[in-house]
Amino acid sequence: MVGKTVDDAVNAALAELNAKKEDVDVEVLEEGSKGFLGMGSKDAKVRVSLKCTPQNKAVDFLSGLFDVWGLNVKISTELDGDVLKVELEGDDMGVVIGKRGETLDALQHLTSLNVNTGDGDFVKVSLDTEGYREKRVKTLESLAAKLASKVAKTRHNVTLEPMNSYERRIIHASLQDNEFVTTYSVGQSPNRKVVIAYNRK
Repeated sequence: MVGKTVDDAVNAALAELNAKKEDVDVEVLEEGSKGFLGMGSKDAKVRVSLKCTPQNKAVDFLSGLFDVWGLNVKISTELDGDVLKVELEGDDMGVVIGKRGETLDALQHLTSLNVNTGDGDFVKVSLDTEGYREKRVKTLESLAAKLASKVAKTRHNVTLEPMNSYERRIIHASLQDNEFVTTYSVGQSPNRKVVIAYNRK
């Protein structure tokens, strides 16, 4: 990046990267000079790169992906202990969420793979947009309660649609204290399903 002074060049690079000074490494290539009476002046040149942090790895990966998709997405990150929370904001988040959150889950998995390259400590990635994760948990808990009530009345097992491991855990956990039903999973991923069965004990 080029500027009249080193600070000008650095600030221009920060604006382009949408980053703070503490998030980047700066290498000064040329200090620049004012010259004599405005003659022979030289601009300063710097090389600015994002530091190799979990947050920057996540932003760098997702930004590149969304650019390819042609989506304008604001990416916010927060490192809370060993959990990296990534929040996405934009106009067309339905595309990012996908059917039953499948695209969001895939993005979370790919982001985790990118963040956890290298020798650093493992960081768990939690990717969300528009509060989808919380809404999905409530939907699944409500569904589990409704179907458990049905199973308790009819004494006939109910098999749910295929779900990923995270969603299956929500169903199992929400019904673990229900004395009338028990739950277990059947099938192979990605078609593994939860069965809500009548507890005959």
